[in-house]
Amino acid sequence: MLDWDNLRVFLELTRSQGLVDAAKKLGIDHSTVSRRIKRFEDQVGSQLFDRNNHGYSLTADGYRLVEYAEKIESTVYAAAEELGGHNRLLSGQVRLGATEGFGTFVLAPHIAHFCARNPHISVDMLPMPRFVNLSKREADISVTIERPVSGNYVVTKLADYALKLYATPAYLDGHPPVRSVDDLESHAFIGYIDDLVFSEELRYKENIAPEAFRAFRSTSVIAQYTAARSGQALAILPCFLAQQSDDLVPVLPDEVEIKRSFWLVAASEQRHVARVSALWSYLRDCMEPNKEFLMGKSRQMTWIK
Repeated sequence: MLDWDNLRVFLELTRSQGLVDAAKKLGIDHSTVSRRIKRFEDQVGSQLFDRNNHGYSLTADGYRLVEYAEKIESTVYAAAEELGGHNRLLSGQVRLGATEGFGTFVLAPHIAHFCARNPHISVDMLPMPRFVNLSKREADISVTIERPVSGNYVVTKLADYALKLYATPAYLDGHPPVRSVDDLESHAFIGYIDDLVFSEELRYKENIAPEAFRAFRSTSVIAQYTAARSGQALAILPCFLAQQSDDLVPVLPDEVEIKRSFWLVAASEQRHVARVSALWSYLRDCMEPNKEFLMGKSRQMTWIK
């Protein structure tokens, strides 16, 4: 039988930057982590990590074990919640992962209202320019732009949203006129860094002005938004973000409109924990009256009572 404590050390080392980082998170000495991993490999009968100057990297057998270990971890946590009665209480901590722009400009103010309504629930919010990994327990709930195609998750569509082309009036006044999509090739754009884009859903410029020069690129949509407000280039931005500023106006709004969706995702064993369920339901309730805001048809966000 595999020892749960050793499995826990194994998982932490796979998620950390090295022995010292894993030891700090586990609250033990790094030499203890090293010994326990070696003992665990002897118990399993297989080498799980390659050791080199860069630290520990998983072997093929190590990768295979991660999947099983994460399932065991989820089961242990679910059992602890159930037996302790915590999954039925509207109290405790919930961690919510979200895309950077949506999390910062839309979800954050709604979450503040949720916390005021539920004083015994604390919410940690992770607005990031990447996917949040639920299997590594980075969060309890994730709002993502891609629907998961595998994994033991509960998934529902949270909302549709629109992106449009934006510029400042000063930019439009000082550059060649934009009367059609064909005119866009002669203008500078702001966009993502190709080799660092975290989702194919973000490669929308290629369908609109593939040959246009990208004067400024960033992994952060908030950085793109801020750069667009400087009035030096065009940018394709989510309407819910661009319409926060009076400095930006839509360009070719009837010709350039991209529709995308946000998905609400939680691990199956976490979905029905009371505090997780409460936040899940609240997020869905919040987005329902904000359909026009997310599609750029209204600049006013709606709050639920």
